[in-house]
Amino acid sequence: MTNVVKLFDTTLRDGTQGEGISLSVEDKIKIAGKLDTLGVHYIEGGWPGSNHKDIEFFNRVKELNLKNAKVTAFGSTRRKGIKAEDDMNLNRILETKVSVATIFGKSWDFHVHKAIQTSLEENLEMIYDSIKYLKSKGLEVIYDAEHFFDGYKNNPEYALATIQKAEDAGADWIVLCDTNGGSMPSEIFEIVSKVCNTVSTSIGIHTHNDCELAVANSLAAVKAGARQVQGTMNGLGERCGNANLISIIPNLQLKLNYQCVTNEQLSQLTNVSRYVSEIANMNMPVNQPYVGAAAFAHKGGIHVSAIMKHPKTYEHIVPKLVGNKQRVLVSELAGQSNVIFKAEELNLDFDKESAQAKKIIDDIKTLEHQGYQFEGADASLELLLRKAFGEVEEIFTLESFKILVAKSKDRPVASEAIVKLNVHGELVYMAAEGTGPVNALDNALRKALEKFYPEIKNMHLSDYKVRVIDEKDATAAKVRVLIESSDFENTWSTVGVSENIIEASWQALVDSIRYGLIGKTRTDSEENNQQKTLGLINH
Repeated sequence: MTNVVKLFDTTLRDGTQGEGISLSVEDKIKIAGKLDTLGVHYIEGGWPGSNHKDIEFFNRVKELNLKNAKVTAFGSTRRKGIKAEDDMNLNRILETKVSVATIFGKSWDFHVHKAIQTSLEENLEMIYDSIKYLKSKGLEVIYDAEHFFDGYKNNPEYALATIQKAEDAGADWIVLCDTNGGSMPSEIFEIVSKVCNTVSTSIGIHTHNDCELAVANSLAAVKAGARQVQGTMNGLGERCGNANLISIIPNLQLKLNYQCVTNEQLSQLTNVSRYVSEIANMNMPVNQPYVGAAAFAHKGGIHVSAIMKHPKTYEHIVPKLVGNKQRVLVSELAGQSNVIFKAEELNLDFDKESAQAKKIIDDIKTLEHQGYQFEGADASLELLLRKAFGEVEEIFTLESFKILVAKSKDRPVASEAIVKLNVHGELVYMAAEGTGPVNALDNALRKALEKFYPEIKNMHLSDYKVRVIDEKDATAAKVRVLIESSDFENTWSTVGVSENIIEASWQALVDSIRYGLIGKTRTDSEENNQQKTLGLINH
């Protein structure tokens, strides 16, 4: 059996059923382009029979000239009591002019009786007629056997009869769906193995994450013989989500020796994951395997000391293989090794015995005692270290800022910020409004700097967090503000601390801008170090 596994991405269809997810046509076009660069084989664009947005997508996606992926349109088997050629949904698929159709049908006798309320015999004919009709029009047909595992566990003879009908009609793929997400990996492996011994058509797997087993179940299905895996980017989807292709791809390729994408495409995994997260306006979990900011982050001094000797001591793969990078967190739990590692990573000449080195370490510990938290603010830490070595040029100095907040009867609160900056000797005044005082201050700062640094237009705040440090001091307590910023390619975090939330926000904002403009470009030395690391632990 071939070790090639085809990837079927349904972010644009099943993924959009997740709570809080809404993608415009333009969003879907952008994501489709990214999926193609990742090497995905099938991109499910939507259900053209359900809404006009999906119809527009199918019209526009042709302009992308995708190099790797086939676009597929989704639909159901024909309705009961009519001919396939008269079914509106099937004909809408044909109208999209796609080369691949994905249709689902019922495998569970319970669903046949309760959901579509027809006979078991009629359901079999609905499956056969629909696939036969689409095949007669020259399409590749992927048949999704909905609720297959629940159906098999309840009535194995009938569940197998449904996919046998799909095979008889000429389906190119039969995809077994754990639609309710309630199956265990052992069940998946056993049932997929039996199916692969029953039908000759290529088998795929479509799992949901209701038991947090969607990735494990997908891997079990592949081990049992499935050669197509359906899922979404970052596991987006209804209820608890779909199988996360971002985890499945490296697990299959790096751990189980299946071929999904090229090595070059695999190195785009982190970039694609974060890009989709940004487009979908979702906060990406820092601990997401393989691609999260913390996936290869080290905090404990003993761990850092070990990875300085050999990264393999605490990393299961080379981060660069999936486009991620190693990070060392500096915190109250960190030892001297953490600071030394960070300085070496930035190509700074850090002599741990020097007075300068001891002062830097003492300064970091003093700041953390005041409430700063650098383990979640790598950008602020980098700026601090570079400044100590004289490598940070002041891109502007603050003369003053004012914030006006007004509330009147029957009108929402209005915020306006006015900043006065000195940029290379030129005084700049700028005012801007915002949904709140911090947003107004951010808008004013960016507007003031755009003339001098046009690239600032590509940067935006992606997250803002406030933490009260000394709760006992009530409203006079210090607060810590953490800001996450992004430019669609990179993400960085900065920190500010003060008794005044605006002052703390200003500190984090300024660090965010400074890092985005002068701090995020790594040195050639770091790239060389990464190459060296890759050679050390290419396993």
